[in-house]
Amino acid sequence: MTSRSGKFSALCLAHALRAASPGFASLGAASLAVVGGASVLAAPALAEQAAPQAAAPAPAEAPQGITLSAADKVWLGKIEKALNSVSTFQAHMQQLDAEGKRASGVVWMQRPGQMRLAYDPPTPLLLVASQGKVVFRDNQLDQTTVIPMERTPLGLLLRQHVSLANDVTITGFQHEGGLVQVTLVRTSSPGDGSLTLVFYDNPVALRSWSVVDSQGRETRVTLFDIHSGVAIPPGTFTLPAQPD
Repeated sequence: MTSRSGKFSALCLAHALRAASPGFASLGAASLAVVGGASVLAAPALAEQAAPQAAAPAPAEAPQGITLSAADKVWLGKIEKALNSVSTFQAHMQQLDAEGKRASGVVWMQRPGQMRLAYDPPTPLLLVASQGKVVFRDNQLDQTTVIPMERTPLGLLLRQHVSLANDVTITGFQHEGGLVQVTLVRTSSPGDGSLTLVFYDNPVALRSWSVVDSQGRETRVTLFDIHSGVAIPPGTFTLPAQPD
């Protein structure tokens, strides 16, 4: 077993995205490190991230990465390869938010830059990522929240080429019980939140993801019945109507 832990706040795997809406139950997976449900966005927190912030007296402190062993680095290479080998997928999801509320639904992903999380009734939520933004719709509250994709941890997963180096910092790594877990943040803006990805180790395949937002709230999403390389119908990633 290999285990490492960084000192990056108290960010957990999946709630960062959920912060986009007050009524949005986290879209994080129970153990999925990938953003996988509308709850990933908690409107209030994500909205705060998207809003202009007052100038800080000093630059944000750089995130503290962990020391990776040679074996850890080999696993990171395998994970990158697995992520970049899949350009589309459809799966069912189970989401667990920071308040312990659960929701289910379907997630579609097409890289680069597109994802849709449609929740099963009675959950009135819809999350669509496209055109460089993440739009969260709460039909019950009649509220729409828009967040720039580069301000959310979710954007790291939807890149043309997913990289676990360069402009990201690894703040946590664990390999145990047939699962590999990696936590990362944007090096330039760690306060935007963290993304944790969980993979089966044989074969290497994404199992779940979690997002922790700027307020430390976590949303976890777990995937099942995954179909990779599928053709996704036109219109799947059409954004909900947005405020003027």
